Amino acid sequence: MNVITKKVSLPDGRQVSIETGRLAKQADGAVMLTLNNTVLIATVCAAKDAVPGTDFMPLQVEYREKYSAAGRFPGGFTKREGKPSDEEILTCRLVDRALRPLFPANYHAEVYVNVIVFSADGVDMPDALAGFAASAALACSDIPFECPISEVRVARIGGEFVINPTFEQLKEADMDLMVGASEENIMMVEGEMKEVSEQDLLAALKAAHDAIKPQCQLQKELMKELGTDVKREYCHEVNDEDLRADVARVCYKPAYDITKQGLEKQARTEGFEKIREDYKEAYLAAHTELTEDEKEEKATLIDRYYADVERDAMRRCILDEGTRLDGRRTVDIRPIWCEVPALPYPHGSAIFTRGETQALATATLGNKMDEKLVDGALERYYSRFLLHYNFPPFSTGEARAQRSVGRREIGHGHLAWRGIKGQIPEDFPYTVRVVSDILESNGSSSMATTCAGTMALMDAGVPLKNPVAGIAMGLIKNPGEDKYAILSDILGDEDHLGDMDFKTTGTKNGLTATQMDIKCDGLSYEILEQALMQAKAGREHIMGEMMKAISEPRAEFKPQVPRMEMILLPKEMIGAVIGPGGKIIQAIQEETGTIITIDEDEDGMGKCVVSAQNKEGIDKAMAKIRAIISVPEIGEVYEGKVQSIMPYGAFVEFMPGKDGLLHISEMAWERLETVEQTGLKEGDKITIKLVDIDKKTGKFKLSHRVLTPKPEGYVERERRPRPQRDGRGHGPRHEKNEQTQQD
Repeated sequence: MNVITKKVSLPDGRQVSIETGRLAKQADGAVMLTLNNTVLIATVCAAKDAVPGTDFMPLQVEYREKYSAAGRFPGGFTKREGKPSDEEILTCRLVDRALRPLFPANYHAEVYVNVIVFSADGVDMPDALAGFAASAALACSDIPFECPISEVRVARIGGEFVINPTFEQLKEADMDLMVGASEENIMMVEGEMKEVSEQDLLAALKAAHDAIKPQCQLQKELMKELGTDVKREYCHEVNDEDLRADVARVCYKPAYDITKQGLEKQARTEGFEKIREDYKEAYLAAHTELTEDEKEEKATLIDRYYADVERDAMRRCILDEGTRLDGRRTVDIRPIWCEVPALPYPHGSAIFTRGETQALATATLGNKMDEKLVDGALERYYSRFLLHYNFPPFSTGEARAQRSVGRREIGHGHLAWRGIKGQIPEDFPYTVRVVSDILESNGSSSMATTCAGTMALMDAGVPLKNPVAGIAMGLIKNPGEDKYAILSDILGDEDHLGDMDFKTTGTKNGLTATQMDIKCDGLSYEILEQALMQAKAGREHIMGEMMKAISEPRAEFKPQVPRMEMILLPKEMIGAVIGPGGKIIQAIQEETGTIITIDEDEDGMGKCVVSAQNKEGIDKAMAKIRAIISVPEIGEVYEGKVQSIMPYGAFVEFMPGKDGLLHISEMAWERLETVEQTGLKEGDKITIKLVDIDKKTGKFKLSHRVLTPKPEGYVERERRPRPQRDGRGHGPRHEKNEQTQQD
C-alpha cells in the first residue's frame, strides 16, 4: 500500500490528519480525515462518460453520521440508519454548493461524493470537516477539478474568532458561520448571527479564509505526491462553432431588445422562446439535407448556444446601460404589498408579495408536547421553533405533480428559520411553528418566507424582540473586466445567469443570518462590503413596507390560540404534583381538560406549564396545583374529605396528598362514645382546623369542634396523664411485677 499522510494545524493547535492509500482504494479518490476522536471517510467516484444529452453537472453529495460513531443505537423498529436527517441534508448542501462551481463547465459525467462519519466523541463538530474531506478525496482522484477547496466553521466567542469550535464552545457564540473557499476566493457562506454588523461579518469571513488557505495548500501537495495534479481527459460535448457564431450573430440583438423592455416574467420568457424557435425553424428549413437525427442534434446545440446568447445579452444590458430584465435599476426593490391577517382561523397569517414572488405564511402556537425531537447520532434535543418551507410546482407555472420535500426546500426553510429564531424570547412558553407556502416564485422566495413568517408571528401575538426582513443580492462581473454591478432583490433569471446569490436577514440592530454562493473568480472584500451595505439599505426599505401592514406583535392572542400559564414548583413538591406513576397529574388533566408539563431548571425548580383552550380549565388546574404545593399552616381552616373511619376518630384529607387525624374528642364538644354518633362516613366533606403539627413525626392534628359554638357552661373534663415508661418501654405495672418476682 502506498499510504500517504498529511497534517495541518488549526489556529488553536489542534491537528487535522488526511490519510489516503489505505482505505476504499477502489474509489477514484478516498481519504480518511482525523481530528482527535473524530474520523470521517470521504470517497469520490465519477462515470467515465456523460449520459447523452446531459448539459449540466450531475453532482451528488451524501453526508451521513453513523450512530455507532458515537456508541449509540438508532431509534425505530429496525434499529438501523434510515433516510438522511435534516441536519445531514443541510451538510450535504454546504459541501455541494462549494464544490459544484469548480468543475469544468463542459464536464457532464456523473460524480458521487460520499462523506461518512465513523467516529465522533461529541466534542469536535464533524460537519465542519466534511467539505475539507470531500475536496481532499477529489484531490486524490484524476477527476477534472479546477482547484482544491475547504470549509471551516468560524464562531465569535467572547469577541474572538474561533475556527472549528467544539460543541460546547459554540453554545457561547454570537456568530456561527460555515465558510467554503479556495486558496484565492470565498465560494460559499452560510450561518447565523445575533444581530451583528456588516463589518463583523466581513471580519469573520477573513478569519475563516485565513484558516482555509493552509488546508488548500496541503491538498495541492498531496496531488503532486500522488501524481493526480494531471486530470483525466474527457470530451462530453460535441460542438459546431460555425453554428454557435451564427446563433450569436442572428439572435443577440433581438434578445438584447427583449432584455431592455422590462417585461414581466411570463412575457419575457415567451419573447426569448420565440427568438429561439424562430431561429431554429429558419435554420432547419435552410438545411433540408440534414437527417432526422442530425436535425435533433442541431436543435439541441441551438438551445445550448442560445442560452449563452441570452445570458450575454442580460449581463451586457446591466453592465452597459444599468437596466435589468424587469426594467429596474441595480439598487431598486420590486413593488411590495403585504396583508395581515391573510386567513381567518390560523393563529397568525400573512401574505408577503415582492414583484412576482409571493409567500403565504401561517403561525401556529402549541404546548410543550408539540416540540420536535431531534434525535441525531451526535445530538439529541428538543426544538420549540419550527419553520417549514413548501415550493409547489404551480408557483412557477409548472404542470407536474408535487413530490415529497426536497433538499432545496429543507435548505431554504432552514435559512429563514435561522434568520428569525433568535428573535423569539427564550421565556416564551409556546412551541411555535411557521409554515411558508410559496404561491409565486421569481427569485428569493426564502427571503419572502422570512418576511412573511415574521409578520405571521406578530399577527399571532408572539412577542418578537425585533421584526426580521430579508433580501437577496446578485452580482454581474465578467472575467477580465473591472466593471461590475451589484443587484438588489434579484430575479430568478438574475440568480441563474449572474455570478452571486447573497442572501441576508436582519433586524434594525444587525444581521441575523446569511447565505452566499459565488460563481466567479476574483471577488474582493470591497465588493462584498458594498453588497452588504446595499443589502442593508434594501432590508430597511422592505422592513418599512412590512411595518405598514403590522408594526408590532398583537397585544392579545386570538380566541382560538390555546392559553398557557406557568407556575414554579419547589423541588421537593415536583413529585407530589406528579404523584405515584403520574396518577395525580393525570387526574388533574382529565378533570380540567388541560395539558400539564413539568421541566426542571438549572436550580432544580420545576417549571410547570398548564395549557388549555379556555381559561376556565387552566384556572381549575392551577388551583389544584397550588393546593398541592401550598404548605399547611397551623390555625388555617380547610374543607376536608373523610378518607377512613377508625374507632378513635377519622382520617381527613384536607389538602391534596395531606391528611390528618380528627380524633373523636375533637369532633364535638360533648363526649362521644363512638364515631358513628356523629353520622360521619367515608367520602363526607367536613370543615376542620389544623390545630397542631407534630414536630417529630410531621403528623397533623385536626379539630372540628373548635369551629362550632362552645356550649354554655362547658367545662373541659380533666384528662388522665399517661403513665411514664422507662427506656425499654416498661410501665409501672411491669416494674411492680418485676419487684414481686425478686422478693
